[in-house]
Amino acid sequence: MVETAEARLKRMRMRSWRRGTKEMDLILGPYADLHLARMDDAALAVYDVLLEENDQDLLPWVLGQGEPPAALAAMITEIGIFARGRLRAGQTA
Repeated sequence: MVETAEARLKRMRMRSWRRGTKEMDLILGPYADLHLARMDDAALAVYDVLLEENDQDLLPWVLGQGEPPAALAAMITEIGIFARGRLRAGQTA
């Protein structure tokens, strides 16, 4: 069965908000809410790969404390900038 575009976005949004660690929920959830609907197919494919990564790997990458895989680096950088901007603005959800 082929996943519809709507179902794909819904699945990705759900996986962004229910990561397993609260820190990643609060980073990826708001990012997904704001950006997923505007992403092209290539960006969605990268984000889908990113969602397969463990939170214990993702968090240091997003915080700039580790080197992400090259295929994810640009998106990880974008997510990190987004998260730091929210932190500076005092937003949590």
